[in-house]
Amino acid sequence: MTAVPRRHFAVLFVVLLTVAAGNTALQSVLPSIARTIGIPPWQVALIFSFSALLWTVSAPFWARQSDIRGRKTLMMIGIAGFGVSFLGCACAILAGLRGALVPVAVFVVFAALRSIFGLFGSASNPAAQAYVAARTTAFERTGALAALTSAVGLGTILGPGVAPYLQIAGLGLSGPMFGFAAIALGVGIGLWRLLPDDSPGHDVAALDHGHHGAPSSMPTILGGPTGGSARAAEVGRRPRLRLRDPRIMPFMIYGFASGSVQAATGQALGFLIIDSVGGTPAEAAKSVGIAFMVGAGATLLAQWGLIGMLRMSASSLMRWGAGLAAAGCLGIALAHDYSAILAAFALTSLGYGFARPGFVAGASLMVGEDEQGAVAGAVTAINGACFIVAPTVGIGLYEIGGSYPYLLGAAAQVVLLGYALFTPVLRREMGAAPVD
Repeated sequence: MTAVPRRHFAVLFVVLLTVAAGNTALQSVLPSIARTIGIPPWQVALIFSFSALLWTVSAPFWARQSDIRGRKTLMMIGIAGFGVSFLGCACAILAGLRGALVPVAVFVVFAALRSIFGLFGSASNPAAQAYVAARTTAFERTGALAALTSAVGLGTILGPGVAPYLQIAGLGLSGPMFGFAAIALGVGIGLWRLLPDDSPGHDVAALDHGHHGAPSSMPTILGGPTGGSARAAEVGRRPRLRLRDPRIMPFMIYGFASGSVQAATGQALGFLIIDSVGGTPAEAAKSVGIAFMVGAGATLLAQWGLIGMLRMSASSLMRWGAGLAAAGCLGIALAHDYSAILAAFALTSLGYGFARPGFVAGASLMVGEDEQGAVAGAVTAINGACFIVAPTVGIGLYEIGGSYPYLLGAAAQVVLLGYALFTPVLRREMGAAPVD
């Protein structure tokens, strides 16, 4: 599927999986934490929005640095930011649960520590994506990036699944954050030891095939011991790739719209389930976790099975993604019990499992090999921008009426389907990739 050696691809996969698992575990327990401590839902949304704003601003910078300084260096920065942020947030939540901090203080401290993730955690995703994109042909790239993106899907299964077992005595609902901070330390050590240094001055082709192996025939963005520094300087002088670049702008519009609907409806889902199943917030956290696991399973079904089996192009993925997400959102709006919510959320997640790799691969295919870091940064920034306003909108609509976020989400996805069908560049059947 990809020219990246399996052991190196595995390292990239685990980095993205850890970040996704930790964030989804946090998303699954935070509604229960908020209800237990007494933090209003809008403050929960504001925490995610502020972090997402910082993520959006910092991602293009880190992506450009990955083109100049190497992908491994930037992934190390990202996983370190993730670990430090989670450790600090865990301490703040534990203090709130024990009554050492009043709710408003927990909110302020948690938001400040979460901002570390927004500023530095955004370095990992574009670096990993660019690492793979620079080592695959256009024909391979949709499948390769779908495989890498599936790390996010698997993480969203493992995060909520592991979270209840990390709520150990003495730590309670703060346990999952302590646990993922420890996991981040282990992943960072593995990344440092197992992934070759691809910074300027190192021969990436030789490193990818072992120090004594044959040089790779795949395109690389860095040269040999002397060429790497020259290429880094060239990248540093090149005009920045902007979101308004006509080559990628339609994909950015699609990604932002789809991700915003996902962020708004997903942020409200935990509160919807808590209010639907009843019981204490801590008990309902398990039901929320199960829902996220079911949704992530549907996403993986798309990314690990259906995309390869059906040999779907980037344009097909975007069309099917919008259509299925629209049907799923409508199903949640009409659901009357927990089982119906699970089924509809699975359908919605299946749609997002198609949509995200579709727009990511489509944008990557529109630019050259030496702009892969830049386009990865644009994609990462768009994914972060989706969480600046959308969670607050979703929570606000939910407090007005439980079905409102999902009715609006269904309507938005129908409009997005029309956009994918009638925008010329999005209609092009490009990047259909075979899967080994």
